[in-house]
Amino acid sequence: MAKKAVATFKTGTLKKMVKCIRMDKSPKTGAYVFTEQLVEESETKDFFAKK
Repeated sequence: MAKKAVATFKTGTLKKMVKCIRMDKSPKTGAYVFTEQLVEESETKDFFAKK
């Protein structure tokens, strides 16, 4: 059973930060790896658009 977790973080500058987790395929081994990063809420689409 898969679980979905959403975490939001607020900083002192009142920018809403979101923890994004993206699944990528490793070019070296072919296995899937997970990339985690804290990004601003407005930049989430850019994070998922990158490869």
